[in-house]
Amino acid sequence: MLTKRVTVTVHASDPLSRAGLISHLRHQPTVDVIPDQDDACRESPAVAVMLAERIDEPTTSELRRLLRGRDQRVVLVARELREPDLLAVVEYGVRAIIWRHQATEQKLLSAVHSAARGEGELPPDLVSRLLNQVGRLQRATTAGAATGGAAPLFGMAPREVDVLKLLAEGLDTRQISEKLAYSERTVKNILHALMTRLQLTNRAHAVAYALREGYI
Repeated sequence: MLTKRVTVTVHASDPLSRAGLISHLRHQPTVDVIPDQDDACRESPAVAVMLAERIDEPTTSELRRLLRGRDQRVVLVARELREPDLLAVVEYGVRAIIWRHQATEQKLLSAVHSAARGEGELPPDLVSRLLNQVGRLQRATTAGAATGGAAPLFGMAPREVDVLKLLAEGLDTRQISEKLAYSERTVKNILHALMTRLQLTNRAHAVAYALREGYI
């Protein structure tokens, strides 16, 4: 069975790392490495291979850019991933993850083709960590359902967006409760459940997250 050719773009924060990834993929007979701006060769699903030292704001901004309005899958080559980072990259739509120290030509090629087929590929240790964290978040979501309806595992529920919109306008807990006809306790519970689920450190962080993701 012939393997379908895959169009690949390569992304890294520094030219040397990008050149290394390109050298691993350029001579593969089933991969076409093209510039990020090139819209040619779209018969195959576009796969973006991205190298990240850590998941920080520049990395997440780049992930959003790559996935915005495109039929594109991302393979992430990472040096380290904390548990909140792991959920974040899965939420952004990363299809495959490879540890940088394990990124051989064959592993990269396998991940690229898995992503192109719409399949996922994770190191075994990350599968265990992801399942554990999803389980914890699901339990937190179930426990928070009593505060006024279950929230989604990822993203924000409409009632959470309503609270954050008013918080962004400078209203305090009492004012928000009056506007939405909630008790103050319910408003606090909504914010606490949201910040726990999405690993947000405080109310300002929650508002910033909502603004960045386009919820408000």
